[in-house]
Amino acid sequence: MGKSYKCHKIAGGKVSGEVLFSKDPLCFYLIEPKSGIVIEKEHCLYGKCITGKIIVFPYGKASSVVQADGMYQLKLSGMGPAGMVVENADTTLAASAIIFELPMANKAESTFYKEVHDGEQAVLDTEKGEIILI
Repeated sequence: MGKSYKCHKIAGGKVSGEVLFSKDPLCFYLIEPKSGIVIEKEHCLYGKCITGKIIVFPYGKASSVVQADGMYQLKLSGMGPAGMVVENADTTLAASAIIFELPMANKAESTFYKEVHDGEQAVLDTEKGEIILI
């Protein structure tokens, strides 16, 4: 195992996957549920697939119903992310992650954002409060 970064557990679990950073807030309703591809044209992840990835983004956007439904549709289709690291987690994202059993953390240490890049493999272990590069 590689370098470890501390984080704060919101929704429990341990997953591994490729890290995918977004500088833009994320609306799960604007991710195609059958493919896991971001369909929001102005989004920095437009055309990219989030399926099975540990997605890192600043915060969620859109209404609570839209966010929860988008996450639910991705869960049903099996095309959702493996886990999430959110800089500013809101109640809707937190509750949805817990309900849909999607590991989610916030408050990752600042060096994580400087040292880790898209495509790196990591383990998100929210029970231990850490993100480990592999």
